[in-house]
Amino acid sequence: MLDPSKQSGFTIVEVMISLVVGALVMIGVFSFFGSSLNQYFRMQQESIAFADVAANSQRIASVVRGTTDIVSASASSLTLYSYFSPYDQYTSLITYYPDANGTKFLADVTRLTANPPTGTQIPGSTKTFTIIDNFYVPNGTNTFEYLDSSGSTLAMPISDLRTIKGIRVNLADKPSSPSGTVTKMSVEVSLRNRKTNL
Repeated sequence: MLDPSKQSGFTIVEVMISLVVGALVMIGVFSFFGSSLNQYFRMQQESIAFADVAANSQRIASVVRGTTDIVSASASSLTLYSYFSPYDQYTSLITYYPDANGTKFLADVTRLTANPPTGTQIPGSTKTFTIIDNFYVPNGTNTFEYLDSSGSTLAMPISDLRTIKGIRVNLADKPSSPSGTVTKMSVEVSLRNRKTNL
C-alpha cells in the first residue's frame, strides 16, 4: 500500500502559477509579433507612398521641363504649354491643380491644333487626369515655387511670368493613419525649352 505522505504531484496553487506564467509569456510573444507585423505593414505602406510621390514628381518635372510657355502661376496651380506625352505631335495646354476638396491633385490637358502661337485649342479634347489620389499640402509648403535666374524664390504673386527661370514642385502624400509619416518629395526644374517670343 502507498504511503499518502510520500505521493508527489502538483498542488492547485502550483498549477495556477504555471498557467499565469504561461499566459504572460504567450501575451508577450503575441504582442511582440503583432507590433512587428504592424510596423512591417506601416513601413510597406510608406515605401509605396514614397514610390508613388517620387514617380509623380518626376512625371510633373518632365512635363514642366519641356514647357514652351507659362500661362499662369500660383502657389497651388500651374498652367503651361508643354508635351504631356512623349508621343504628342504638338504641345497641349496643361493645368495642374488640387481638386475642390484638396484631396486629389489633378491635371487638365487640352490638345492644340498646332504649337503656339498659331495653334488653337481643340474643342472637346480636354481630359482630366488624377496625378495623386491622396494629395496633401503640409503647413507652410507651396505646391509650386518659382525661381529667378539666380535660383532665388520669386515672391507671389508674380507680375511678369517671363522672370520665371525654374520651378520647384513640392508634392506630398497624406499618411494612411494618424501615426504615419507624411511622404514628401521636392523636384527643381530648369526651364530650358521655354520660348520668349510667344
